[in-house]
Amino acid sequence: MNPHTRTSNRPTQASSDTVHINGLAFTLYFIVIAAGILLAALLDSAGVSDGWIAVEVSLFFLIAFYLLFALKIARQWEKAVVLRLGKFRHLAGPGLFWVLPVIDTLANWIDHRVMVTPFSAEKTLTKDTVPVDVDAVLFWVVWDAEKAALEVADYRAAIAWAAQTALREIIGQMSLADILVGRAKMDADLQKIIDERTTPWGISVQSVEIRDVVIPQDLEDAMSRQAQAERERQARVILGESEMQIAHSFAEASKAYINNPTALHLRAMNMLFEGLKEKGALVIVPSSAVDTMNLGSMSGMIALAQTQQPEVKE
Repeated sequence: MNPHTRTSNRPTQASSDTVHINGLAFTLYFIVIAAGILLAALLDSAGVSDGWIAVEVSLFFLIAFYLLFALKIARQWEKAVVLRLGKFRHLAGPGLFWVLPVIDTLANWIDHRVMVTPFSAEKTLTKDTVPVDVDAVLFWVVWDAEKAALEVADYRAAIAWAAQTALREIIGQMSLADILVGRAKMDADLQKIIDERTTPWGISVQSVEIRDVVIPQDLEDAMSRQAQAERERQARVILGESEMQIAHSFAEASKAYINNPTALHLRAMNMLFEGLKEKGALVIVPSSAVDTMNLGSMSGMIALAQTQQPEVKE
């Protein structure tokens, strides 16, 4: 998503005044006007001159307009920046407060809640010249409403651009591998850089979170093939190490039979028995082993026993 689109869709400070519609002021305005009209009718019925009636009506209209423009209400999470004749007067709110019409102006309404600003860096080169798209979210809060209103023209847009430039700066200092595996460090560095830039504006950055890192499809495929080849290499290494361990075990076992031919002969008999006890089994014995351990007659006896076994059962 284009960061220009994000900032343009965000409400500006000037337009935020339109949401502060004061229902109480409007109610008092109509009540005072109605009271003035009612009093004018009573005075007219009492035979009071039209001049005094006009003065009375004008006075009630002035009071009504004063209440309409002087009575303000700030919500619990808001502070109003009041300027008197163009100079900073004070911060008003939350709750009910009064201003002097024409003399006092409300420069801004500052929201003290935690704000969320998404931002991104598109086609930004890493330290190893790899273009990446990074999306992140910034959590921040205004701790000094006076500085936020007087030190920067549009603090919402300013913090969005400060976050984006800081993200591009961090990406340019890190390699792709560091970005993919070191998001926690990247978040901490971003928070530190952005907070240093926004502190003079009365804004504190609470946290920065990297949402997504998108790399080119060709590079993603190459990294996938590299990871697969690495897994195959590790599998072959593990298989080779297993063969070495098996060979070492066989070498250790052979030492027990070097000077004990009787034990070797018994082991051979056990191997043939295990191989031929299943019906239909076929065991291939090297001729050298047959001659050395006299296995010829023993295997013939076992085979004969297997062929005669069904007859015994019948």
